[in-house]
Amino acid sequence: MIPILLIAVLVTATNGIELTFELPDNANQCFYEEIQAGTESVFEFQVVTGGQYDVDLTLEDPHGKVLYKDTKKQYDSYTWKAETVGTYKACFSNEFSTFSHKIVYMDWQIGNQQKQQHVPDANHPMNSLETSAVSIGDKLRVVDDYQTHHRLREATGRKRAEQLNERVLLWSLGQTAVIVLMGVAQVLILRSFFSDKPRRPF
Repeated sequence: MIPILLIAVLVTATNGIELTFELPDNANQCFYEEIQAGTESVFEFQVVTGGQYDVDLTLEDPHGKVLYKDTKKQYDSYTWKAETVGTYKACFSNEFSTFSHKIVYMDWQIGNQQKQQHVPDANHPMNSLETSAVSIGDKLRVVDDYQTHHRLREATGRKRAEQLNERVLLWSLGQTAVIVLMGVAQVLILRSFFSDKPRRPF
């Protein structure tokens, strides 16, 4: 079983939220974020496990205007620039599923990383050490993003492999049971051919 995580990663170079959560069947779960006007945001999600690996997603601005809406998606990414200040809402829906719980990963990045980084004064240009630090920071963020996506793909692949293994095991057990029953039936039929039948008196 994949552990259910509920981890919010804040305090980064950008303001945002990154977490993995469980979405029960017939459930609807929303997340809210305060965004300033003119701020560019990126919303990314992926269904890690559960059912057909799909959920419904709706993104709305503070006035209820639908920015993004799609149904039964396994993963997607949406980028937009906030037109008004206020609370934006992202709602995941699993209401179309009767039995399947879903594990969903979401990453909501708000603002531009480059703009929010520390920029030296114009009269004080960056030296080689500061330039190297900025470059390393950028590369580390790229590596972290790749690792996150690889972990998600690995978790999804492992879950599918486990489900396939369970189906193969059940199929093998069923085949074994059928073979044993056929063997027993054949033995009983053959024994009935050679058993002595009582003779009727004339």
